[in-house]
Amino acid sequence: MKFDLQPLNLFNEYVTLIPLQETDFEELYSVANDELLWEQHPNKLRYQKPIFQNFFQGAMESQGAFFIRDTKSGKPIGSSRFYDYNEKENSILIGYTFIGRDFWGNGYNKALKKVMMDYAFQYVDTIYFHIGATNFRSQKALEKIGGIKVDEFEVEYYGEDSKLNYIYRITSDICHSDEGGIS
Repeated sequence: MKFDLQPLNLFNEYVTLIPLQETDFEELYSVANDELLWEQHPNKLRYQKPIFQNFFQGAMESQGAFFIRDTKSGKPIGSSRFYDYNEKENSILIGYTFIGRDFWGNGYNKALKKVMMDYAFQYVDTIYFHIGATNFRSQKALEKIGGIKVDEFEVEYYGEDSKLNYIYRITSDICHSDEGGIS
């Protein structure tokens, strides 16, 4: 089976992931237009419309991006994507994730990661995450679900300067064990 970067029907009781469309820009920007949302991110100016337009264009071109909605209310939550599928290494990356502050700290990020990882682990054994070196909230959240920091390197975001990122890894055996991961 081939890994589909934008599968349909990824959802759980918290989040519904819908393949990102050009028509989603304004509604998604209504979530991203929050300076505090990006304060720990490598690009702290992504709340500005022209900079977010660049991010959105990269998301569209990736062909792996999702618009995330609250399953119960339908409200926009944010975005995430699959990218850099490596069939030879049996791995995929999940990233470029942002979630509106209204959804922080109440299970939405964990639910998002769970639905994406449950899908991905049907095809791969390893999932990597790039997290900005100063994005302490995301680092801590990923460590809570079993992510292990394995490297650091400069990531060149679409149309932006490169920034230091940490690479985290979660493997299917860790994710589905009693010792860690998402249950």
